[in-house]
Amino acid sequence: MKAHLAMIVGVLAAWAPAHATAQDMRLPVMPNSVRFLVLGDAGTGDRQQNEVAAQILRYYAEFPFTFAIMLGDNIYGKERPQDFAQKFERPYKRLLDAGVKFHAALGNHDDPNQRYYKPFHLDGKRYRTFKEGNVRFFILDSNYLDPEQVKWLEKELEASDSEWKIAYFHHPLYTTARRGPEVELRAILEPLFVKHGVDAVFAGHEHVYERFKPQKGIHHFLAGGAAKLRKGDTRRGPLTAAAFDRDRSFMIVEIIDNKMFFQAISRTGAVIDEGILTTRETAEAEATRAAVLPLVGSPR
Repeated sequence: MKAHLAMIVGVLAAWAPAHATAQDMRLPVMPNSVRFLVLGDAGTGDRQQNEVAAQILRYYAEFPFTFAIMLGDNIYGKERPQDFAQKFERPYKRLLDAGVKFHAALGNHDDPNQRYYKPFHLDGKRYRTFKEGNVRFFILDSNYLDPEQVKWLEKELEASDSEWKIAYFHHPLYTTARRGPEVELRAILEPLFVKHGVDAVFAGHEHVYERFKPQKGIHHFLAGGAAKLRKGDTRRGPLTAAAFDRDRSFMIVEIIDNKMFFQAISRTGAVIDEGILTTRETAEAEATRAAVLPLVGSPR
């Protein structure tokens, strides 16, 4: 394994900026943890996508994630076999060769037939669920949230007893970028997420990075800058926990028991956001305990 990772590091110079570094990787990398990559709006096939891919490989050498979640707009423009090669297979070849499994959601620029492309692991479906360790992931098709999909989602959420529930799809429920949040989508999904204990939501569509303060107990990430960029497009507000719109970016995430460790990383290797989150259940228990503690020992 070490020899394989050393080989990966050795082939990066062709794409990565000279000052790129993974020395700021501070995730625990514990045995049996759930480790994954987060990519949004990646499928351009251009120099910027390849530079981000090279930086991902630098971090992979120190943080060997086992799978990736893709937040839509996986392939821009034509979708011929040579386009899938240029915009997905070649940029991430060394990850694919290492056995990293990519789980894609469909974006508004994606042909729905991508669900039959085996490396995206949609198994011929527009939406699906899968489990890794103590985490259950729910992949949605936010292009067309029909009643059948909503019914399926509620059934799957209710049936899951996983410690973590994470949903991801293309269109963001929260964003400060120019196109704004998908409020109609939020009106349908958020009550289900709250009712059935979803802990975190990942979305793309806007070509920036944003993280929001918990909304109704749920952590929301927007990570749509893996190839395209809308420079200066975020507007920090009272809900903003972090934002970055000066360069392309991606995320790496590690889940250990009830904690989620994450880092958002720019094309040049700079850590632009990082933190440790807990499950909603843990956060609510801690909030209750904090509220009760001041009462202990108080005069009757």
